[in-house]
Amino acid sequence: MNNPVLRNVGLLVARVVIGIVFLAHGLQKINQGYSATKAGFEGMDVPVPALSAFYATWVETLGGIALIIGLLVPIFGVLLLINMLGAFFVVHIGNGIYVTDGGWELVGALGAGALVLAVVGAGAYSVDALLARRVRFLQTA
Repeated sequence: MNNPVLRNVGLLVARVVIGIVFLAHGLQKINQGYSATKAGFEGMDVPVPALSAFYATWVETLGGIALIIGLLVPIFGVLLLINMLGAFFVVHIGNGIYVTDGGWELVGALGAGALVLAVVGAGAYSVDALLARRVRFLQTA
């Protein structure tokens, strides 16, 4: 898209919506408590469930906040993508596509969104745009 305003509004909307979904899932894990989250990961045969539960909880919570405000989006985009790849390959891949069947549609969409944000960046309406003059990897084309 050649219109920079529309491009940046689109990035803002995508960032905020994807960030809210990740934040909600992270807060859900926090509200359940670490022990319950770890037990849930054990029940799904997630490798290293203690570490995986910790990673998923905090990358979803902090990553969700980071996407919403547009802070360090390339970094959090990659961390969230890794989280969704783990969920895809360890938990959801064998259940088909539909989320109602435990499938991968939600983790696929969130992972793809995180990947796009990691590659494209946060856009003009973000904390990253304010920091871009000083932090080279936050600069976008």
